[in-house]
Amino acid sequence: ESITRFYQASTSEMYGKVQEVPQKETTPFYLRSPYGVAKLYSYWIVKNYRESYGMFTCNGILFNHEGVRRGYNFVTRKVTLGLSKILRGETDKLVMGNIDSFRDWGNAKDFVEGMWMILQHDTPDDYVLATGEMHSVREFIEIAFKLKGFTISWKGEGVNEIGYDNKTGKELIFIDSKYFRPAEVEQLLGDYTKATNVLGWRPKTKFIELVKEMVDHDCN
Repeated sequence: ESITRFYQASTSEMYGKVQEVPQKETTPFYLRSPYGVAKLYSYWIVKNYRESYGMFTCNGILFNHEGVRRGYNFVTRKVTLGLSKILRGETDKLVMGNIDSFRDWGNAKDFVEGMWMILQHDTPDDYVLATGEMHSVREFIEIAFKLKGFTISWKGEGVNEIGYDNKTGKELIFIDSKYFRPAEVEQLLGDYTKATNVLGWRPKTKFIELVKEMVDHDCN
């Protein structure tokens, strides 16, 4: 009997150009990035070892999990840290890429508990962990800035779109095409029904609570 239990961090990026909405364990993958392609190998080798040798190997197909430990180069943290710099007067603007991509954003704390639960189960298997809610980068920006007293409105379109503060008219958010992906993943939305039915897992943090937690941490 296998003593070691192995968890592989798979990713919703494997769905890429999504073939169905929402995405679940049986949804076909359609990769849109080298990162996703590499992750697909890991996903299948884990399945292969499990089915070939009876090893306790699992894939967690996790949708975006954010929080105060998120790297600075990830879009959510870019927003909250950028807001912090504006508040401190270190910069007068936040420059973004595609603000109309939609993601299923959850709290990393909830998801790590889910990883643990996957490994506690009697049999190894693959699970989607998600929130079942989709929000745009634009919405994340609006909520974050609102928490610090800015009501963001928009003017222009495409790369010329600008987000400004309703009260002062000050232009704060700008778009730069250098941050666009060559092959965009337009929307990701996860169906975590299997994780709930088999493991009893469900996300606890609401989207607005997640944004507030990150803003409170970065803009104190």
